[in-house]
Amino acid sequence: MLHTIFICLVIAGFAGAGLFNAIGLAAQQESFVRWGYPQWWCRATGLLELASAALIAFPATQTAGLVIGALILAAAAFTVVRHREFSHLVPIGVFLVGLVAASVTS
Repeated sequence: MLHTIFICLVIAGFAGAGLFNAIGLAAQQESFVRWGYPQWWCRATGLLELASAALIAFPATQTAGLVIGALILAAAAFTVVRHREFSHLVPIGVFLVGLVAASVTS
């Protein structure tokens, strides 16, 4: 039961972040450019987040989705630490706690 709750929360989180990044509003694109990525990179990130959410949703591909999600979070954490935008670490940390909880409660 607890595992299902954490999985649903992680799916919702990655799906929401994925939609937000895939839409790629101007402010989001500017952030990615400020971090040294191409303007369109927010859309690529969004698609990866949506793919991760979709993979996590199915038991057969759940592990792959969790691994991809962890890699996305590692890249995000590296980026914001490198650019000293530490306020972005809070949501990354929340996602990480959700991923770990979803992984260990199975």
